[in-house]
Amino acid sequence: MALLKRELYRQVRGPEVTQADRCTLVFDTDTKSLYVEREVTHLDAKVGGTIDYQTATMDIADYLKQGGQTAGHRELWRLLKTLFKESGESSEAIE
Repeated sequence: MALLKRELYRQVRGPEVTQADRCTLVFDTDTKSLYVEREVTHLDAKVGGTIDYQTATMDIADYLKQGGQTAGHRELWRLLKTLFKESGESSEAIE
């Protein structure tokens, strides 16, 4: 299975309690599916180096409907606008 990935957003907060949040646009070349993958990691150095790691996948529309407009949302919108940019050769109108 080949996965093509493009990072949309990454945020790391720390230092004693480190939290990382990353969103990636993923295209699975085998199943021909396009989705957003969100990885959240929490490292607590105070409690013996405990690590909590979670990964979730979601449909692009569901990702864009989430509350707030993060840098990841803005990057995804920018990519989508680039893909569907009117080129003058197309007879379809983009609204």
